[in-house]
Amino acid sequence: MGKLELSHVPSVPASETAEYASSLLEDSFGKEKNETSNLPKAIANAVWKSLAINGVFAGANTIASYMGPLLITYFVNFLSENHDDSGYLHGLVLAFIFFFSKTVESLTQRHWYFGAQRIGVRVRAALSALVYKKSLSVKFAGSSKGKIINMINVDVERIGDFCWNIHGVWLLPFQVFLALVILYRNLGAAPSIAALSSTILVMVSNTPLASKQERLHSRIMEAKDSRIKATSETLKSMRVLKLYSWEQTFLKKLLQLRETERIWLRRYLYTSSAIAFLFWASPTLVSAITFGVCIILKTPLTTGTVLSALATFRILQEPIYNLPELISMIAQTKVSIDRIQDFLREKDQKKQIPRQTSAASDIAIEINSGEYAWEKNDQNSTKPAIKITKNMKIMKLCKVAVCGSVGSGKSSLLCSIIGEIPRISGAGIKVHGTKAYVPQSAWIQTRTVRDNVLFGKDMNKGLYAEVLEGCALNPDIEQWSDGDLTVVGERGVNLSGGQKQRIQLARAVYSNSDVYILDDPFSAVDAHTATHLFKKCLMQLLSKKTVIYATHQLEFLEAADLVLVMKDGMIVQSGTYKDLIADPTGELVGQMVAHRRSLNQVNPPQEDNSLTRVPSQLNQIEVTEENFEEPISTDRFPERTQEEVSETGRVKWSVYSTFITSAYKGALVPIILLCQVLFQGLQMGSNYWIAWATEENHKVTGEKLIGIFILLSCGSSIFILGRAVFLATIAVETAQRLFLGMISSVFRANISFFDATPSSRILSRSSTDQSTVDTDIPYRLAGLAFALIQLLSIIILMSQVAWQVFPIFLVILGISIWYQAYYITTARELARMVGIRKAPILHHFSESIAGAATIRCFNQEERFLTRNLSLIDDYSRIVFHNSGTTEWLCMRINFLFNLGFFLVLIILVNLPKSAINPSLAGLAATYGLNLNVLQAWVVWNLCNVENKMISVERILQFTKIPSEAPLVIEDYGPKPEWPVDGRVELIGLHVQYGPSLPMVLKGITCTFPGGKKIGVVGRTGSGKSTLIQALFRVIEPSGGQILIDGLDISRIGLHDLRSRLGIIPQDPTLFQGTVRTNLDPLEDHSDQEIWEVLNKCRLADTVKQDKRLLDAPVAEDGENWSVGQRQLVCLARVLLKKRRILVLDEATASIDTATDNIIQGTIREETSRCTVITVAHRIPTVIDNDLVLVLDDGKVVEYDSPVKLLEDNSSSFSKLVVEFLRRSVQE
Repeated sequence: MGKLELSHVPSVPASETAEYASSLLEDSFGKEKNETSNLPKAIANAVWKSLAINGVFAGANTIASYMGPLLITYFVNFLSENHDDSGYLHGLVLAFIFFFSKTVESLTQRHWYFGAQRIGVRVRAALSALVYKKSLSVKFAGSSKGKIINMINVDVERIGDFCWNIHGVWLLPFQVFLALVILYRNLGAAPSIAALSSTILVMVSNTPLASKQERLHSRIMEAKDSRIKATSETLKSMRVLKLYSWEQTFLKKLLQLRETERIWLRRYLYTSSAIAFLFWASPTLVSAITFGVCIILKTPLTTGTVLSALATFRILQEPIYNLPELISMIAQTKVSIDRIQDFLREKDQKKQIPRQTSAASDIAIEINSGEYAWEKNDQNSTKPAIKITKNMKIMKLCKVAVCGSVGSGKSSLLCSIIGEIPRISGAGIKVHGTKAYVPQSAWIQTRTVRDNVLFGKDMNKGLYAEVLEGCALNPDIEQWSDGDLTVVGERGVNLSGGQKQRIQLARAVYSNSDVYILDDPFSAVDAHTATHLFKKCLMQLLSKKTVIYATHQLEFLEAADLVLVMKDGMIVQSGTYKDLIADPTGELVGQMVAHRRSLNQVNPPQEDNSLTRVPSQLNQIEVTEENFEEPISTDRFPERTQEEVSETGRVKWSVYSTFITSAYKGALVPIILLCQVLFQGLQMGSNYWIAWATEENHKVTGEKLIGIFILLSCGSSIFILGRAVFLATIAVETAQRLFLGMISSVFRANISFFDATPSSRILSRSSTDQSTVDTDIPYRLAGLAFALIQLLSIIILMSQVAWQVFPIFLVILGISIWYQAYYITTARELARMVGIRKAPILHHFSESIAGAATIRCFNQEERFLTRNLSLIDDYSRIVFHNSGTTEWLCMRINFLFNLGFFLVLIILVNLPKSAINPSLAGLAATYGLNLNVLQAWVVWNLCNVENKMISVERILQFTKIPSEAPLVIEDYGPKPEWPVDGRVELIGLHVQYGPSLPMVLKGITCTFPGGKKIGVVGRTGSGKSTLIQALFRVIEPSGGQILIDGLDISRIGLHDLRSRLGIIPQDPTLFQGTVRTNLDPLEDHSDQEIWEVLNKCRLADTVKQDKRLLDAPVAEDGENWSVGQRQLVCLARVLLKKRRILVLDEATASIDTATDNIIQGTIREETSRCTVITVAHRIPTVIDNDLVLVLDDGKVVEYDSPVKLLEDNSSSFSKLVVEFLRRSVQE
């Protein structure tokens, strides 16, 4: 038998499909479409028929289960009488009735459980679909991403599981009532009342414990939420953390969060052990009180009545125990339902209806005055994000450029046009026709490149080819092994920034909309590509469209029909480029001056007719233009994101042994088992004593009878308490050991691990799997062991009565084991698939939430909904068949054990009177009633333990990740003041991204002298970023070495290396927290130092806008700062650290020229004595450097001072410069 695949599993019945279920639920939820629309009512409406049928089964099951205790009295009496032949018949009939009621009980129970599972599947599917639909329509001011994902992960599951317990509400009183009837028939009124009151006493004493457990549980959930949130954020920015060498600090933060979680967990588990003690001790307590009352009132006790009462108490144990659990389930479900209901009731943003434009109207966009702000309820921010003071109309086919310095509100203006920012006042903005939007930070799906470009449209070969050409994607596609069918990793990890930007530009162009809104589309690409995009895309492909684009590159303004200049969220100037340039006092001219300044660094200013000099060069460029179309090699061959590895076959024994021995080397395990054996023995002893002592021929006084009974019972209860406490201790310790192993291993992993592993996969291990290990598995494993011990002890007891029983049970056990083995092969794979099929739903969810603006703008909600429904169905069909297979097995094994019990009864009926001890035989029959419950327990636990152990297996998988080089190497620590000069030597450096992948750097040898500024330039994919990664040992070189101040960096620890270098990474990353924690997470610096740096980076004013100053909050991913501001924060971080070697990785791509000049100036002043290595896209950034290194295809082409290189017109560097100039001065 091969591996079980999804395609082998049949699809779900029509009534269970997500589409059907969610439309049902939506109809009933929508009927009450007002503020009070009520989710529980809607769910009930959608599934009440199935619930009613299910209830009938549950009721029948309860009645059948009480037949046993009722009949046991007759059976014991029959055994202790002398009987003639007709009596035998009576015995056989009794045995048959026993068998029949047991069979009915089994059948109804299986149907009841399976039905409950089906309803659960349906409810889960419907809710997931509704939450998804809602999350697409709610705008971002709403819930955070983590919360929505938790809703799907935790709340929806919990509501689905509640379908099991829903009948408990009315079954509980019904069970208690039946028990009272039986007791009343056997013992009379007073003892039954005593039994009832003691039952109620136990229930009442259980309830405060249960509510405490409930409170602790929600505390655990809160702690877990904050830990998962922190984990998710840390994983997202792992690359940056490793470059800054901050990952250990962030790990400490996570461990502190886990510590809080663990404190609550410990208290929760100890409370649970108290509840478990009550559960096992309750039958003992109730029976002691009841029999005590009988003896005081001199009620005659016979063996039959005593055993019947004991059997009844044992059945009562379940409802007593289930009451608090039921209450807590109801409470938890209520919390979950409320969370989802609040979310579903959130106001939908009104969807902009694309207005059908009449042929007459030439207006594409009407902008009316108004105010827009991201958060309506934020008291700290005083001003709206965007304030539009006068009405404007933008005609069709117009090209509108939006410019302004960092944080002036360009992106916000574009967002308000596509209706993504809540409007506070004013008439709003009308867009006529369909729109396409390209966000500033790229949003790419985890699909193939082709899927990303088509984005749900049909393939049109001609258009597609044009788009790829226009967006300069062809060279990249030729590089990839799979061409445009290459799969993009999660959040586009295996693409460079420029590639992501171009892919999403292609997606917009291909969509063939009427209005295009492009947020800084040229920032992430190099000069040559930007010109290409501008000419080919904007001017040719989109010539018949209305385009609004924000840009920092002032050289792209001239071609626009209308230029809007933004400052502080207002449009301060608007008009054509020529008019605006004519106004010397205007904002635009101020920015132009800065731009000129940066160009003048390129053109030696001594020729003041600099601009006239360019055309003469243009002619010679026309000729060389062709050489620039060299294929661009991507530095990383997008490796396929690895499919999730799931082990197949049995969970290995090593997993069990690791799990059992991880706490205290497993020393407590035998103690726990011993406690269980002693408990079982004493409990049977006490029951046998009371059955034996009530026989007529043993004259035992009442005091002695009850005294010994209580003594034995107390003994058994003490062992139960011990067992529960030890178990909780083990559980906490084991969970912590596994967690530490996994998290420290993940944090030490290589960066390539994070590129290839979607973060959702790591998250699911630290959330779902960790929860299972925290609260579930230890109890499952223990439950299995205890149930096995009980089962064996019953079989031993029966064999004491009649040895013939033993071989019968051997046969039955043999057949059960065979069934079990047959079943587990399928079930195990199904259980593994449940875990794996859950991840894509979550992944699709988080991806959709991240790109919600884009999805809405392209009107693609339908397609994403359909995809989501099919993912939910894939998950449902596995859950559905998973429960189906379990019921199949239980059905058969139940029947076997019922048959076994029937045979035992027949043997007892047929044995001669002299051969049996009636009280012992009665006891065996009483315990035999429990057989099928117990055996179902064993089977269920066996399967479940194995399924749950998969969580341990998955966590252990992540404890063996290959780690990076050690953080600190003791004997090779560099001197504290190293590096002094900051001299970097590269000797024959070869780098490749993997053993089978091609070399990216091919033997680079050069020296960066200390204290100099070095610029690294080259086309996209020439290996610039790779060089930087090798310097930080993100990738270990496959040959050659790098020396810093003569010290070979591969000999020292990573922490020592990375903490001595400064870097401004390509993607500016901010963390949730405050301004202070973002600048200085290690808390090494004083406030004064931080303010100094903020002033240098021109951020002080921005920070002072918020009254909380340095403690002002920074949102998830720094959403409340503009991209340019984030970049400045990254600069501030580096300046704060004061390092001798500083690396700038194309850091200035998303900044306007004025800010760019500020940054360059700041860096020049602050780093006069440092070595600065700049990887540049914009030529002015490196023109005033001391040296320029030109890379091409991983080799050094030129390495000299820029002045020398510029003198030679044929040098590669000159060509790059000319091209940049030519673009800047727009022919």
